[in-house]
Amino acid sequence: MHQLETTVNFSPRNKWLSWYIGGLNYQIEHHLFPKICHVHYPKLAPIVRKTAEEFGLKYQENKTFLIALRAHIVSLKRFGAPGFEDAIV
Repeated sequence: MHQLETTVNFSPRNKWLSWYIGGLNYQIEHHLFPKICHVHYPKLAPIVRKTAEEFGLKYQENKTFLIALRAHIVSLKRFGAPGFEDAIV
């Protein structure tokens, strides 16, 4: 499933951050269930994770905001590297 392959949750246990950004740290659940209110994402996440495992799909999660930020910066550098466009098929 495309949403699971291309999306990463971050800082899921930070209730303040979840409230502040309207649950967008639950990116997987946000993309799978866009019409569900974000207050339900923490309860949906374990169900989605278990289902992903049952189907052999990766459920990606960065434990903290700083880890997610670092991963994002690394990705931006990789996308900006010479020859990256040639690698996209």
